[in-house]
Amino acid sequence: MATIERFEDLEIWKEARIISKKIFAISTETELKTDFGLKNQIKNFSGSVMDNIAEGFERGGNLEFRQFLSVAKGSAVETRSQLYRLFDSNYIENDKFEELKSDLEKLSGKITNFIKYLNNNDFKGNKFKEGQP
Repeated sequence: MATIERFEDLEIWKEARIISKKIFAISTETELKTDFGLKNQIKNFSGSVMDNIAEGFERGGNLEFRQFLSVAKGSAVETRSQLYRLFDSNYIENDKFEELKSDLEKLSGKITNFIKYLNNNDFKGNKFKEGQP
């Protein structure tokens, strides 16, 4: 396994970014663009997934990273719940709903697996390396 040196190298961050971009496109290309409350909520939740992954990674500690990953997973679940509101309000068709729901379920599973990996790893994080200020 290659060493990951930047949050941009994390597959879960890359996938969260793709989902966030898809949500943004829906918010500008559909009638959701006029539903400011719902539009802002789902954009914020989907962006929070990638942002928490990034922030947790940059904190430099395994324990903090796991906490931020947990928050990211919660934001993915909130985004998935908001998808139902988009679908129920006729902002998205069933095929787009199912695609995004599946993407979010897969991402949540990968975040869970990554948390389990970190739980079973003795690595403490970059901020605990010798010679760090």
